[in-house]
Amino acid sequence: MYRFWTALLCLPVTNLPGAEPYPTPHADRIFSYIQAEQSEFRFAQRGADTYSWDVRGWIGGDYNRLWFKTQGDDLLDGPVETAEVQLRYSRLGTAFWELAMGVRYDLEPEPSRGFAVFAAHGLAPFLYEVDADAFISEDGDVSARLEVEDSIFITQRLILQPALELDFAVQEVEEIGIGPGLSQVELGLRLRYEIVREIAPYVGFVWERKVGRTADLTRRRGEDFDVPAFVAGVRFWF
Repeated sequence: MYRFWTALLCLPVTNLPGAEPYPTPHADRIFSYIQAEQSEFRFAQRGADTYSWDVRGWIGGDYNRLWFKTQGDDLLDGPVETAEVQLRYSRLGTAFWELAMGVRYDLEPEPSRGFAVFAAHGLAPFLYEVDADAFISEDGDVSARLEVEDSIFITQRLILQPALELDFAVQEVEEIGIGPGLSQVELGLRLRYEIVREIAPYVGFVWERKVGRTADLTRRRGEDFDVPAFVAGVRFWF
C-alpha cells in the first residue's frame, strides 16, 4: 500500500469545470533519481561466484523523462559474463504507466550488439511493479524481457522482495547461445533492512535456469544451465 499512496499523491490535480486554473507545483521543475536496485555478490553452489548489478536512473519532470540503465554479471574469478547499457526516453501514458523507447548496447557477451528498445513499465493490479521490454537487434533479431517484483512490508523497515524475470527470443542466435522461445527464467527472493530509506542491505536467494534450445546450446558450450546462488548486497537510491 505504501507504493499505491505514494503514486496516488503524485497524480496531477484536475481542475473542476468552471473553476479557476489551479497551478501544479512541480509542472516546470526538473528532478533526477538514481537507484541501485541490485548491487550484490552471488555465491553459487558450483563455485561460479559473481558480482551482479542493476542500476537505473532518470532526469526529467512528471511527464517526460530520460532514463539510463545498466545491468550485468562479473565472474569473481573470470571475465565479465554479461554487461549492457540502455538509454531511453519515457512519456507518462496513464496514471501508473510509462511508455518508453530508446537504445541498448551489449558490451558482453561477444560479439557486442546494439538494439532498439520499446518498453512499458509501471504498477500492475495488486501493486506488482512490472518492466516489459522488447528489443530489436541491429541484425533484426527480436527478443523480450519481462520483470515482475513485489515489496512485502514485514515491518516499516524489514521488507521481503520476491522477483521474477523471463527472457524470450524469436530467432536463434547461436553465437551468443540464445535459442528461440523462452530462453531463461530467474527467480529471486531478497530480504532487506532499510537503515534509512535510501540505504538497505539485504540477503537472499536467486535461481537462474536456461530452458529449451538455450539450455541445449549452453550445455554444448560446457557451461552451467542451472545456477542457484545465495546473494548479499545493498540497495540504495539518491
